[in-house]
Amino acid sequence: MIETRIRKVGNSAVMTLTSEMLAMMDVKPGDTLFVVRGDDGSLKLMPHAPNVAAALEAAEIVMDENRDLLQALA
Repeated sequence: MIETRIRKVGNSAVMTLTSEMLAMMDVKPGDTLFVVRGDDGSLKLMPHAPNVAAALEAAEIVMDENRDLLQALA
């Protein structure tokens, strides 16, 4: 486990990703990351992957089109 702190910069809160964290995710400064919230409230950082972006975009369209049905099933 790697520990990092949240600090205030202007009106934002930022978290520093160490070089070790970047290497673990195989990303570099300037790359895009996705932040996904888990059912337990945890956050997962995922490197940008075009196939993941396309799948998330398609899922959003399906969820928007079927919002009432999905709410009834929940």
